[in-house]
Amino acid sequence: MALSLAVLLLAGATPCAAPEYRQFDFWAGRWEVRGADGKVAGTNRIEPIHGGCALQENWTGRGGMVGTSLNAYDPLDGKWHQTWVDSDGLRLELAGEYAQGKMTLSGEGAEPDKPGTRVRHRITWSRLPEGGRVRQLWEVSKDAGATWSVVFDGTYVPAR
Repeated sequence: MALSLAVLLLAGATPCAAPEYRQFDFWAGRWEVRGADGKVAGTNRIEPIHGGCALQENWTGRGGMVGTSLNAYDPLDGKWHQTWVDSDGLRLELAGEYAQGKMTLSGEGAEPDKPGTRVRHRITWSRLPEGGRVRQLWEVSKDAGATWSVVFDGTYVPAR
């Protein structure tokens, strides 16, 4: 891997220039995030970092919980990867792909609010047709994906 990156750099190629690296750019921005009830759930700032090779998320919830994720495309497996850590002690390692206008990442981790209980997480981000908004749907499955329960269904509205 390091040798091929060195060859690209010597050849004048720009790292992370392939279109796959731009698939999640629709999520970048400063956001007010509203829950399904329309109330503000928190704010989120998603910024491209490292020359566009990754996105860094910085979440602040209405109740004071904070969290950070690092998101990057990996050309070795053709998937996006997210590592999430928050002040409630939740850590997630998710992976997935962009398809049909949606980014869907999934993986196993602790159940929110129930440390020590493992569940399958699936988070989907999709562009909404109006106002530059984004929907985030976070679901968990306790039965290996046979059924899913909604943890959070939020709408990202560009912050003023």
